[in-house]
Amino acid sequence: MQLSATSPWSVSRWLLSLAALALAVLLVHGYHPLAEDGGLYVAGVLWKLSPSLFPHDTPFVIEHLRFSIFAPFVAGLVHFTSLTLPWTLFILYLGSIALTLFAARQVLRRVIASEPAQLAGVALLAAWWTLPVAATSLMLMDPYVTARSFSFPLSLLAIAFALDDWRSRPRALACALCLAVAFVFHPLMAAYAFVLVILLRLFRQSRPALRLALFTSLVLAAALLIQLRAPAESPALHAAEITRYYWFLSQWHWYELLGLVAPLCVLALLQRRRRIAFLPAVTTLCRAVVVLGLMATLIALLFARENLATHLIARLQPLRAFTLLYALMAMLLGVALQQICFTTRPQAFQLRAMLRAAPVFVLVVCAGIMFQAQRAAFPASAHLELPFNTHPNANPWTQAFQWARDNTPCNALFAIDADYITTPGEDAQTFRATAERSVLPDHSKDGGEAAITPALADTWLLGATTQAGLSSLDDSARDAPLRALGVTWMVLHASAHTLHPCPYGNSVVKVCRL
Repeated sequence: MQLSATSPWSVSRWLLSLAALALAVLLVHGYHPLAEDGGLYVAGVLWKLSPSLFPHDTPFVIEHLRFSIFAPFVAGLVHFTSLTLPWTLFILYLGSIALTLFAARQVLRRVIASEPAQLAGVALLAAWWTLPVAATSLMLMDPYVTARSFSFPLSLLAIAFALDDWRSRPRALACALCLAVAFVFHPLMAAYAFVLVILLRLFRQSRPALRLALFTSLVLAAALLIQLRAPAESPALHAAEITRYYWFLSQWHWYELLGLVAPLCVLALLQRRRRIAFLPAVTTLCRAVVVLGLMATLIALLFARENLATHLIARLQPLRAFTLLYALMAMLLGVALQQICFTTRPQAFQLRAMLRAAPVFVLVVCAGIMFQAQRAAFPASAHLELPFNTHPNANPWTQAFQWARDNTPCNALFAIDADYITTPGEDAQTFRATAERSVLPDHSKDGGEAAITPALADTWLLGATTQAGLSSLDDSARDAPLRALGVTWMVLHASAHTLHPCPYGNSVVKVCRL
C-alpha cells in the first residue's frame, strides 16, 4: 500500500501524528544526555573535539571509537553546524526519535492496511520507549542519544524492506544499505538485525524448514567455533565479566526469565491473525522473530555460562537481540488492540464507546507508568535536561562535577567511589562527560568497557579496587594508593573525613585536592 495525497490519511496528517508522538516520547520519557551509556558516548565525542581532554586512562574514553562512527559523526556535525555539543545532541535525539517512529510505521505498513491501526502500533512503541528488555540491562530505547539511537531505526527499516518482494531490486539494495549504515554505528546490534533479515527471507520461501534448519546449524556451529577459539582470559578480565550478571541466564530471577518467554508466546499468538485484519506478511514476521529469540536464548544457554573457561560469546550478549523482538511485539500489540476494539461491535452504544476509547486509555496508562518509572530512575535530576535550561542542575553530584570542570586543571586526575554511579540520588550521571576530566575507572560503566575489551581489564581492576569504599576510608588509607596512580583530586561524600582542602562542597558531596 503506497501512501499518497488521496489516501485516507494524507502525508501531512501522518507527519503531524509522528511529530506529536515524538514530542510525547520526549515529555514522557525525559532526556538525560550525560547519564548511563549516554555519558560514555559523549566523553568520546568530547575527546574527538578536544584531544587534550582525558590525558589519563584515555583508552576508557576512546576504545569504543574503534567500533562505531558515532563520535566522529557527532563531532563532525558540531564542526559543520557550529552548534554547541549540547544542542547537537538534543537535535540528534529528537531526530532519532522521529526516525524510529517513521521506521516503525514502515514495518507496520507491510503487515496491516489500516492506517489507524498502524498509528496505534507506533503509539504503543512510543509509550513503551524506555521499557526494560527482560534483564539484558537494555531499554527498548534510551532517554539519551547513543550509537544505538541510529542503528535501531535503521534496523527496523531493513526489516521493513526485507518483508517486500525482492524482485524489485531497489528494495533489496535499500535493505542492504540500511544494514550497512546500522553496522558502522553499532556493529553488534546490526548483526542481530542481519540475522533477522535472513530469517525473514527464509520464511518467505516455500518449504523453509530445511533452509531454516541449515541456517540454525550454521549459527550454532559458528558460536561453537568462536567459543573454542577464544583466547585464554586473565583473572582481571574474568573479574570484570562476572560483574555483568545480565550476561548469564543462570543469574536471572524467575520474573526476568519470564521477560524472555512471554514475548515469544505473545508473538506466536499474534501470527494466527484471528479477529485482526493482518496481512499475510505478519506470519512471516512473527515466525522469524520467534526463531530469532529462540536462537539467541539457545546460544546464551549453551555458550554464555559463567562456569566456562572463556566468555567470548557472553561478551557478544546474544540476548540483546530481544530489543528487536520487544519493539516488534509492542508495535503488533498496539495494532491488535486497535483492531479488536474497533472491529468488535456490541449492541449497547455505551459499550461500543468504551471499546473505542480503550486504546487511548491503555496508551495513557502505559505512558503514565513509564513516566513514573523514569522519575524514579532520575529522582534528583530534571526530567528534561535541555540545552537551553538556564536553571542550575538540582542534582548535587552533577553540581560537584560541573564545579570540577570549571575549577580544576585539564590534566587533573580524579578519584571517586568505585560504585558512585549506582549511589541513590546520583542518577547514573557520568563523571567524565560532565566534568570533562580524567577519573580512575569505576566499577559499573568502566567495568562494562573492561568486560568487552580485555586490554582494559587490568587497569580497570586496579582502579576499581583502589577506589572501593573511598569515602569510608581515612587519609592514611587513601593517600598512598591514590598518589601512586597519579591522582590529584577526589570527589568524596560530604560526611567523609579528610584533612585535605575541599574548595567545593554541598550537602551530598565535596571536591578535595589531594
